[in-house]
Formats: sequence, structure tokens, C-alpha cells
Amino acid sequence: MNQEKMKAKGIFLDLDGTLVDSRQAYIEAARIAFESLGKELPDENVALEIPRRLEKSQPISDIINVDVQRFLAAYFHGFYLVAPQKTRLFPKVSITLRLLARKAKLALVTMRYVPKLDIRKELDYFGISEHFSYVVTALDTVKPKPSPEALLECVKALDVDVCDCIIAGDSVNDVRAGKAAGVRTVALLSGIFWCEELAKESPDLILADVTELPNYVE
Repeated sequence: MNQEKMKAKGIFLDLDGTLVDSRQAYIEAARIAFESLGKELPDENVALEIPRRLEKSQPISDIINVDVQRFLAAYFHGFYLVAPQKTRLFPKVSITLRLLARKAKLALVTMRYVPKLDIRKELDYFGISEHFSYVVTALDTVKPKPSPEALLECVKALDVDVCDCIIAGDSVNDVRAGKAAGVRTVALLSGIFWCEELAKESPDLILADVTELPNYVE
């Protein structure tokens, strides 16, 4: 992986696991889903394994042992219900975004299936909305990450060249989308994905969290 500083005119950032800690939201969503089917949450580790597998399009039937479709309907409803209350801004994210915004235009790219207005409200609540020139959610694309569609939309909206852009996120799909779009990729260890599985995607850089990113961007 290249440790040299990367030139950037556009920086695309993920939300869950990148800017905000969503673990409690994932746990609460799983609890809601299990309770809707008359079950108890087996273990918090199961609750965190569910979003990992869903993002990688892997089956979850072996870890939930209930009807998958009914579970997922309740799970996603629960997550979007509790996310605004259960997510927490990671420490020093606000100052990090301020530093990054001095170097490049920023866009937020999230896989949440919600209107971008809802995301803007959440960013307003955390006091970081002003740093983002553009927001894309899964509702704004035909194919969400790992498709490059959302990233290429950001390239167009920010009026930058794709070769001058970086995506930073905590998931394998962030890296895959970045590679498909032709932008530089930065994997972050602040979310629910392991270093080993992120490394297998061969990102340009792996960092502990987003607060380290300004040190690698010029």
C-alpha cells in the first residue's frame, strides 16, 4: 500500500462506521427484529455480524435461525428508526472534516435507504453538515455500493476529475466501489469490518480511523 500523501480535489466519505459509531444502532435494530418474531437477541456479536454479512451479500440464516425475510423487514425498519438516536459521532470528526474541507471538496456517500434530507438532518444534529458539498444515499442510485454509480455521481456534482478523488470508508464495499470508479481508496478500521478482510481488497491505504486521513492528503 502506498504511504505517500495523496493529492485530492474530491473526498468521498462513508457515514456508518466512518464518521459515526453505529454499533448500538445495529444492536438495537437486531433486538427489535428478534422481538418482533418472539425471540431474544442471541448475542451482541450476532447483532454486529448481521450488517457485515448483509453488506457482503452473505446469508444470515445460520446465525438468526428465524424467517429471514420477516427478520430483515423488521431489522431495517428498526435500524432507520433508531439510527438518529443511537449513532454517535466519533471523537475529533468535526475538526477532521474541517481540515479535509480545506484540502478538497467533500461528499457523503451512504448505503442507508433514506432520503438525503434525513441524512442532512443527522449531519446538522452533529454539526458537520456544512462541510459536505454533496450527499448521496442508496435511494439516489439504481445500484448502491459496491457499484461505482454513487461515486461517479459525486465526481460530476463536485466537478472534479475522477483521478483526483479519494473514497474513505470502513467497509469492503467502500473499497470495491472506489476501485470500480477509479478513485483512490482508504480503508478505515473504525467500523465492523476486520483488518484482514479489508486488506484483501487491496486499498491504497489502511488507517485506524478518519482522523488520520488529513495527514495523508495534500
